[in-house]
Amino acid sequence: MSAKPIRTAIRWLAAGLGVAAAGYAAYAGATWYRYGYPAPPEPEEQDELLDRFMPTYDVVERQRVRVGAPAAVTFAAAREQDIHTPIAQAIFKLRELILGAAADEGRPLPRGLLIQVLSLGWGVLAEVEDREVVVGAVTRPWEANVTFRPLPPDEFAAFSEPDYVKIVWTLRADPMGDTESIFRTETRAVATDAAARVKFRRYWSFFSPGISLIRWASLGPLKTDAERRARESAPHS
Repeated sequence: MSAKPIRTAIRWLAAGLGVAAAGYAAYAGATWYRYGYPAPPEPEEQDELLDRFMPTYDVVERQRVRVGAPAAVTFAAAREQDIHTPIAQAIFKLRELILGAAADEGRPLPRGLLIQVLSLGWGVLAEVEDREVVVGAVTRPWEANVTFRPLPPDEFAAFSEPDYVKIVWTLRADPMGDTESIFRTETRAVATDAAARVKFRRYWSFFSPGISLIRWASLGPLKTDAERRARESAPHS
């Protein structure tokens, strides 16, 4: 290959990296500005079960996807989804490098989203069979080697120990007839005091683009898996 095509490719790569960096900076800046002013849910997003544990919060993330499968099938696929995707692994590795975290070389984690996060220290706060699960923990996410501390459901809402962040999130499948559903996931977080709020705001502004990317990237595979399960379980004439 001659030098000219190589120089052209380098210029295009540099331009692409510049656009990506500018987009990331803009997203992080907007996240910093919006911190403490979370968007209210749309009527169909209202979640009384989630409100029970965290009615007010500093930040919120909501994702959804329509699925051609019954709600129970979609919910099962959501609980059992594989989060060891290349995108997730790359973002987790980047976090390790930025924060100086020790590489995780401990025992292998179980497969499946829900059972895996429970093994990491999250706790189930509430569950509606085949429809929704609410998971929560208190943590200090800005620490390099973050740990999650579960709380009993009847203690979670009132927890106010300084220098922590309380986080709750859901997996939820709303039926749309017998053969379709909408999968929703929502994450809320609130700092327990002013000092924690300063640290969490900085952390969330920098890392939330990657966190959001992981969640959005999981919707397509989840939809595909749930619809495959529905086809395989459908009665054949």
